[in-house]
Amino acid sequence: MKCPQILLVVSGAMIFASPNALASDVKVIANSSVKADMLSAGELKRVFLEEKIALGDGTHVEPVLEKDGPIHEAFLQEYLGRTDDDLRTYYRALVFTGRGSMPRELGSDAEVIAYVARTRGAIGYVSTATSAEGVKTLAIGDTGINAQRRLITRVEPEYPETLKRLSIGGTVRLQVTISARGNVENVELLGGNPILGESAISAVKKWVYATGHSRSVAEESILFDSHP
Repeated sequence: MKCPQILLVVSGAMIFASPNALASDVKVIANSSVKADMLSAGELKRVFLEEKIALGDGTHVEPVLEKDGPIHEAFLQEYLGRTDDDLRTYYRALVFTGRGSMPRELGSDAEVIAYVARTRGAIGYVSTATSAEGVKTLAIGDTGINAQRRLITRVEPEYPETLKRLSIGGTVRLQVTISARGNVENVELLGGNPILGESAISAVKKWVYATGHSRSVAEESILFDSHP
C-alpha cells in the first residue's frame, strides 16, 4: 500500500521542479554594506567571474552561488552566459592559477538570504518570490543602447602634456553611473591607460545627462588621439 504513495510524491516533485525559471524570476541581492542600489549587467558578470573584487565606490564584494536548481540555471544563462559545467571549469582554472577562489555555494534561497545578510559585501541571487528581509535587492541595468541617456553637457578631458608629447594615446572606456536628475554619481575605469583614465574621469564627473525615471548605468569611450 505504501508504494503508490511513494510514487505519487516522487512524481509530484518531478512535476514541480521540471519547469525552467526565467530571468524575470531571479532577483539579485546584496548585504546592506553594499552602497550601490544598481549594477550594470556587465559589472555583475565581472563580480561573479571574479574579475573585480570591489565596486566603483570601493565596496569589497563577494559572489555567492546556489548549488543548482532552476533559479541558478536562469541566473547563469541571463547574466553570465555560461552553463554550470562551464562555470565550474572556469573557477577551477582560477584556483589552479592562483587568480581566484571557488565562491561560496549554498543549497537554497533561504541559505543564500541568511549568508548574504550576515556577510559584508556578499552578493547573491534568489527567486523573486523569496522574501528579501535583511538584505537589499539590487536593480540590474543594461549598458546597451536601451540604457543610454542623452548627454546635455560635455566637458572635454585635458590631454596630459607628457603623454601627448610622447604620442601616448588611445581609447579610455568608462562606466558611468547617472542619477535620475542627470548628474554623474560615479565613474569607473573599465579599460585604457590609467593616467589618461584619470583625466577622463575628472572630466566625465562634470557631465550632465537628460533626466530619467531612475538611476542608470552607461559605458562611455573617450579617444585621446596622439596624431590629430
